[in-house]
Amino acid sequence: MIDAQPSATDVLIVGAGIAGASLAAALAPWRRVMLIEAEDTPGYHATGRSAAFWHETYGGPRVQPLSVASFDTLARPSRAFSERGFLSPRAALTLGHRSEAAAVDAFTAEFIAKGVEVVRMGAAEVAGKIPGVRTEWSEAAYEAACSDIDVGALHAAYLRSAKRAGAFIATRAPLESARRIGAMWDVRAGGQAISAALIVNAAGAWADRVAAACGVAPIGIQPYRRTVIQLRLGIPVPAELPLVIHIGGRFYFKGESEGRVWLSPHDETPVDPHDVVPEEIDVAIAIERMQAVVDWPVAAVERKWAGLRSFASDRIPVFGADPHVPDFIWCAGQGGFGIQTAPAVAGLLAAQLGAPPPGGAIGSVDPAPFAPSRFT
Repeated sequence: MIDAQPSATDVLIVGAGIAGASLAAALAPWRRVMLIEAEDTPGYHATGRSAAFWHETYGGPRVQPLSVASFDTLARPSRAFSERGFLSPRAALTLGHRSEAAAVDAFTAEFIAKGVEVVRMGAAEVAGKIPGVRTEWSEAAYEAACSDIDVGALHAAYLRSAKRAGAFIATRAPLESARRIGAMWDVRAGGQAISAALIVNAAGAWADRVAAACGVAPIGIQPYRRTVIQLRLGIPVPAELPLVIHIGGRFYFKGESEGRVWLSPHDETPVDPHDVVPEEIDVAIAIERMQAVVDWPVAAVERKWAGLRSFASDRIPVFGADPHVPDFIWCAGQGGFGIQTAPAVAGLLAAQLGAPPPGGAIGSVDPAPFAPSRFT
């Protein structure tokens, strides 16, 4: 039996990707929550296409506190949430050409000052970590704590937890319009009428459009296309190859299975929100950049896909009440680090909406730098 869709709720969350699903799970034990998703399945766009990893320095020093605070939930979740963790070990190398030594030095020093375990490496150590690396790529910062994230399992666990706590989840229910009538929002979504005390905008690349549909001023959330390909190589590169990220943001790659890698040109092409597909030029650029770094013959392009990353102008997440419409809540701009920061963002935002304050590492994070009021 399918539960009948409620006509009223305390909190209506728009978007059932990792941002919306994690918030629904954190908030549903304390408030009536309804989660609506425009697509046939939750997580279709950014979440379902992510080559996600937990990498403490990814996103920069302002994002790092959210990543650190999220680690325990991802690595050692409660048994009620998941019977196993979502991380599997994979080291990371932030890699530079010999001409980029100063940039790698600065990166290393900045994060050591924040307490991150980063080790500066030279040519011999880099060659020991990356088989076939070309000699001019001799500068690196090494992080042993990097891990892959099982995105599908994490997203499913959040949806399962939200439903178990009483949240209602509706798919094929795009938000069409919303207006304030008295103390409530009068919403049309998927052809249905819904009354809600609060609207949470967790619509990812569509966040500004959702705001406009609610009569709220957009804050400049820009979607970007990101390309990822799976290559079969002509040599047996190990599956446990570290995540290798260019210090200048021109590529990243990591082992996928024996003789296979996932590779991205680290592209960020501004686009309107839509169902993106990879461009052949980006696939070619990715391979060219990788082969400038390593002497690896490519046997085949086995898979290629693209996803949407969305950022605010300052490239850090936005969560909290809109400064002009306080019953409209932002949870957006999570870029490529939304999955590794989801536990912290959800816990901090849920506390603003009626859940108890989070404890532990998440509770120690100051949410003020991420508030939408910074754009006023």
